[in-house]
This record gives sequence, structure tokens and C-alpha cells, in this order.
Amino acid sequence: MGRSGIGAARLLQSLGERVVLLERRATEELERQATDLGRQGIHVLLNQGLDADAILALGPDLKRVVVSPGIRWDHPVFETLRARGITVQGEVEPAWHASRPVPWIGITGTNGKTTVTHLVHHLLQSAGRDAAMAGNVGRSAAETVLERRHDDQGLPDWLVVELSSYQIEACEAVAPRVGIWTTLTPDHLERHGTLDHYRSIKRRLLERSAVRVLNADDPDLSSRATSWDRALWVTAGPWRELAPGIAPALWIEAGRVWHAQGDDRCDLMAADALAMPGSHNRQNMLLAVAAGLEAGLDGPSMEAALRRFPGVPHRLEHIRTWQQVRFFNDSKATNYDAAEVALKALDGPLVVLAGGQAKIGEVQPWVRALRHSARAVVLFGDAQKTFRGLLREHGYNGRTETCGGLEQAVPLAAQLACELGCSAVLLSPACASFDQYPDFEARGEHFRQLVEKL
Repeated sequence: MGRSGIGAARLLQSLGERVVLLERRATEELERQATDLGRQGIHVLLNQGLDADAILALGPDLKRVVVSPGIRWDHPVFETLRARGITVQGEVEPAWHASRPVPWIGITGTNGKTTVTHLVHHLLQSAGRDAAMAGNVGRSAAETVLERRHDDQGLPDWLVVELSSYQIEACEAVAPRVGIWTTLTPDHLERHGTLDHYRSIKRRLLERSAVRVLNADDPDLSSRATSWDRALWVTAGPWRELAPGIAPALWIEAGRVWHAQGDDRCDLMAADALAMPGSHNRQNMLLAVAAGLEAGLDGPSMEAALRRFPGVPHRLEHIRTWQQVRFFNDSKATNYDAAEVALKALDGPLVVLAGGQAKIGEVQPWVRALRHSARAVVLFGDAQKTFRGLLREHGYNGRTETCGGLEQAVPLAAQLACELGCSAVLLSPACASFDQYPDFEARGEHFRQLVEKL
């Protein structure tokens, strides 16, 4: 009974399906929601764990089971159901079928996908295209498609959908018009097991896409360039600095974005059109521009739109300047690689807030970036003791403080910034949020509230 589950149930019910919604919890709020859904014709079973016999007991006309992305795709219950001939699919797939023939722009990657999703949506909207944004960015694809099917405007011209690895592995039918792959570094290995498996899941989305856009500046993606029979590569640097065998469709040279059109090279726009800091955001900009070109947009209109782009909540978002110290919300940095990118994007010296629910990943580059940019690190949440040990082990010798949560961490970071002459305080947790918050958005909003109270 999360947003994606309720969205999928309501969409399927609106299409004439008989839907049963299962939820393992039972609270007063869930009971109110269940009553509401019952009035809409959706039967809800609370206190119902994931059990094959209970699902099969729903009746002989059971056609399919639609799965929340939070549940493992290889769960034994799903294997049992598949063996009985029952279709098991992720919550994105009903949205895909119900939105035919609207073209999708599907965006995936370990880091950068949220920024690229917002950028693509902004470019299309600015050009007067009716584009809806959905997926792993707050509103589920099912919710969005249901709303537009009942809207006087009807379905949009384009759907811009951020897709996580959890969603991709469960939606084998989804075949975007444009697929974008931003980056690949180790993440979610506690669920996917190996980097190879995680990579193969991401790759499936691109292989099903009519147009494949990839980031040539990502070491993992570029090292496998020869494995692609066709792809559009982009780079935030000059053409000549790429590995042999990669001929980019978009690149930056002499302060301009260039576009390859056959044997010709077209000067498309200024490279500084996007104000967001960091070379990684230039990569994000070019990935979005590649999608814009596929949608028929031109360089001057995209440049003008990029100059108006307001930024992305929770992704290097400037909250305020207090006593000459800037405060940045990078709550979306839920792994070491994303947190390292943020450290490299900002001018130091910094006070960094890190912590939450720790993940498996490569720690050394993140600590190296902390050694370079951070005069102090304030650790909070479940990971604080683990992180304190990792910082000591890998040679971080700035100030290290620990506290329970952001309520204590924010005022402490502000005090340290003044004491140590730091130009900014950066929340870039390098962790999932689930120890203290339902998602990274809630964590970022809490940080915003605390900073505004200073």
C-alpha cells in the first residue's frame, strides 16, 4: 500500500480488472485507506504477508501478481507463482501498457538519473511539448497514467520516466523510444548480489530502447563501448580525449556544445547554459540535450530553457546562506559515489553531514574527497560508528563528530563552519535514509526545515 502499489491497483481497476491489494501491515491509517479503496471497488487485505498459498486462494481466475519494487524479484513466492503459470510483473508494466502509444524516455543509472529526468522534462515542457514526468521521482508511472487517462487533455505527447534497477528487472515489456544510461558504479549489491548482475539489469532497458544514449565519461560504460552495436555517446570533454572506438554525438570544446550530424559538426549551444555546479552536471546536461534532439528540439531553444532551469530538489540544492555559510541539501546522495561527486562539485572548505543506513560500496574515493574538501564531518544515524571507523582507517584527520540525528547535526555543523572558516555545509549522506526516514526526500525536507530555523 505504498504510492506505487495503490497507483497500480487504481489504474488496473479503472481498466476493468478485478483487483485485490495485499498489505502486510495494519494500522489505523491503513484501515482508513483500505475503506477508501473499497469504495472504489478495490478489495484490500491487511495483515497479509507474502504467502503463495494465500495468493493462490484468491481464486482460480487469478491472472497476474503486480509487485512493489521494494520486494525482491527472485522471492521464492514469485517462483512458486510463475511455476503455476501466473504472470508476475512490476508496478511499472501496467503503466506502460495503459499508456500505449505514448513514447517513453526512460532514464536509468546509479547516479545522475534524477537530475537528467528533471532536465529532459524541463526541456520538453519549455518547448511547448506536453510531457509528464514519473517513475522513481515521487509520482509513480501508474499514478501519472491514470490521472492523464481521466484528464480532458488525454495522454501526454511524451512520458519521461526515471527507472531504478528494482523497477527495470520487473518490467520486461517496457521499451522506451529513448533510453538514457547516466552512470554505473556499485550500488544495491545487498539485493542484486554482484556488479555484473546489477549492470545487466540496467543494460536490459537500453537494449529494448529504440535510441540508446550513454555517458562516455563514465569509466564502466566507456570500457564496454565495443559491446554496443549502436549507441549515441555524449562527453563533457573534447572529442579527442575519448577512448578509441567512441565517436560522440555530443561533446564540449572551446566553451561550446557540438553535435555530430553525419560527417558535419554543428555548434549547438553554449556549454555554460546550465548553472548547476560540477562536471557531472555538464554530463547530465548533454544526456538531456541528446533526448531533446531526438524529440525534435533545436539548440537555441534548449539553451534558453537550460538557463531557466531551477535545479533539482535534494540534489546539490542550495537552501540558504547563513552568516556567510552556504547550506546545500544533497540528500539524494545515497551511496559513496554520489557523495564523492558532490564533494568534487563544490568549492571548499566544507563541513559535511553523512550518515543513515550504510550500503556496500567502495569507500576510499569518498574518504579521499573528504580529506581534500572537508575540514569537519558530522556523522549521524545508524552508520555513525561504522563511518567513524572507516574515516579513521582511511586517513581522514579533520574534525569528526557524532550525533543521533539531524536535529543535533545541523546546529553543530553550523557552529563548526564558523569555527573552522568553512564556506559551506553539505548534507551528502552516502547512505540510504531508511534508518530514520521513509525516503531521501523526507530526510532532505527535514534538513531544509532545520537550516531555515538557524
